[in-house]
Amino acid sequence: MLTRREVLAGSLGIAAGLRAGFGKASLPRTPVNFAVPPQACDCHTHIFGDPARFPFWAGRGYTPETALPSEMAALERALHMERVVIVTPSVYGTDNSATLYGMAARGANARGVAVIDEQTPERDLDAMAKAGVRGIRLNLATAGQTDPEIARRRFQAFSARVKRLGWHIQMYTGLPVIAGIRDLVEDSPVPVVFDHFGGLRTALGMEQPGLADLVELVRSGKAYVKISGAYRASTRPPDYADVIPFAKALIAANADRIVWGTDWPHPDSTATRGPSEVAPLLAIDDGLVLNQLAVWAPDAAVRKRILVDNPARLYGF
Repeated sequence: MLTRREVLAGSLGIAAGLRAGFGKASLPRTPVNFAVPPQACDCHTHIFGDPARFPFWAGRGYTPETALPSEMAALERALHMERVVIVTPSVYGTDNSATLYGMAARGANARGVAVIDEQTPERDLDAMAKAGVRGIRLNLATAGQTDPEIARRRFQAFSARVKRLGWHIQMYTGLPVIAGIRDLVEDSPVPVVFDHFGGLRTALGMEQPGLADLVELVRSGKAYVKISGAYRASTRPPDYADVIPFAKALIAANADRIVWGTDWPHPDSTATRGPSEVAPLLAIDDGLVLNQLAVWAPDAAVRKRILVDNPARLYGF
């Protein structure tokens, strides 16, 4: 096991490398081509702070470049997003300090989704609720967990803890796991949100196992889906046209259970390099991606539900 001194030394070395010339997080290159409604929300972002101040978790699977609140502010201005949800990424383990730092920089227009474990004390949950956290994330995908039984145990362990706070459970997983826990989601005492199109893969087609389960959970109002991180599902950059039928199917199922997000600053969590070697952030044009929302949801009233009304209800804006 690494000592605290070794972890700190490694973090300082990473910080020095980041400051020595790694690129900044990507900002939109394409202007938004439709009228974004007031109080629109980017529902999936991350902050990667200076590692000297916010050390990474020793058990992380990758090391990202920094992505700071000032860069996030520039992103959201370009996209005409007034509100933002900041999600604690896997590289911090259960340390939510960088997320809280980003939320504080954004003020009343920010909400957060935290990562906790069995040892997280109730007083910490209460403090995070006061700061604007509105849910917890179970990130199974980045850890490579594909066993529905593991997902079931973790879901059941945490749903009771967050119920008293009025929080939701957000899950990053794949369709087979979603199918395997469908009954739990249908009976969940708290709202459930699935990241990044529920982990679907466009190359597997509309009949891929688990997609019907996800669509039905959305149709019945039992789950929300973030139509975010299209590049994770798609094989056709830069506009991800192969996502169109999937996005339309989810929106048609129940537009009141769909939220949108960038997944900025687009960490490369699938990099084959070592976990302590800095993985450059992916260069995604979020303006071009946001413009696809007008293709997925041509009706401006539906887009308002996705960008404004649903996030306001889910995150308590």
